[in-house]
Amino acid sequence: MAYTIDMLAVGQKESFSKTISDFDIYSFAGITGDFNPVHINDVAAEESMFKRRIAHGMLSAGFISTILGTKLPGPGTIYLGQDLKFKKPVYPGDTVTTVLTVTEIFPEKNMVKLETVCTNQNGESVITGTATVLAPTKE
Repeated sequence: MAYTIDMLAVGQKESFSKTISDFDIYSFAGITGDFNPVHINDVAAEESMFKRRIAHGMLSAGFISTILGTKLPGPGTIYLGQDLKFKKPVYPGDTVTTVLTVTEIFPEKNMVKLETVCTNQNGESVITGTATVLAPTKE
């Protein structure tokens, strides 16, 4: 189901959770071409500030798009913009929970702003930001 602009309310929320596997990280590297050693090479990652491999930040940020396109506002949503702040690394085996909350609605423009927050299994913010979208025109 999609939420049209007249069905949305400030404070409305949706979430999505996923445990990040090695397969997810290697697949993301292959799809995007981002083979930064900190993501795919244990030895190189041990020498980094993180001391072990980390997931690509944009892998976790992609869960924001998951919610926008499938839950809130849902199918037909057009993603206009996003600001992101990467707060903590995500490691293989971490479970990322993404929560989107409607913060502003602009009916005359069919536009919605949403707070975007990704946390790990310890409740620590790993990504924060704001998304701007056009709401679907049909349910």
